[in-house]
Amino acid sequence: MATPHDAAGRPPGFQARARAAVLPLARGLVRLGVTANSLTIAGAILNAGVAAAIAAGWFPASGLLLLAANSLDMLDGAVARTSGRASPFGAFLDSTLDRYAEIVVFVGLVGWFASQGNWHGEVLTVLALAGSLMVSYTRARAEGLGLHGEVGLLPRPARLIALAIALMLAAVPPLGWTLEAVVALLAVLTNLTAFQRGLHVYQQTHPH
Repeated sequence: MATPHDAAGRPPGFQARARAAVLPLARGLVRLGVTANSLTIAGAILNAGVAAAIAAGWFPASGLLLLAANSLDMLDGAVARTSGRASPFGAFLDSTLDRYAEIVVFVGLVGWFASQGNWHGEVLTVLALAGSLMVSYTRARAEGLGLHGEVGLLPRPARLIALAIALMLAAVPPLGWTLEAVVALLAVLTNLTAFQRGLHVYQQTHPH
């Protein structure tokens, strides 16, 4: 069977496939009366707990918690669409709390590196946070102008999975260095992704 494509002829990306995968669970939650906004708020609260766990050095628990907390991010949109109760405010709440969730998790990382006297890790974390926020901003700004902005190497799901794996590996002494290495990779690739999105917008506005 042919792979479905979007309106612009592009094959579905990771996020589109993930949304399709959670639809059965979303339907079950709708039948139980769970709302999208409640999932959005629960995810934000859980991410605050993730940040505290990271700052305390609770590895690998913090990595597992990060995956669990952000699985709700895929579910809230699916629940909204399945229930037929998607709303502009719900979309706004979801986007806003997603940004706060990213910020608080990186703040937890800064706290951990600071407790270890690792200023390199602190600086890299701040750069990764700035890049992560700019990845989201460039897409939102592009789409606000009626342009396509979802391109680049490192969208949010990929960032979360990479960080969660690094947090879990940090519990293994010989692999403890991977956490700082992954944060460094995020610092580079998030800012590169934001640049790619800016270039993509330029290409759309200056086709020839």
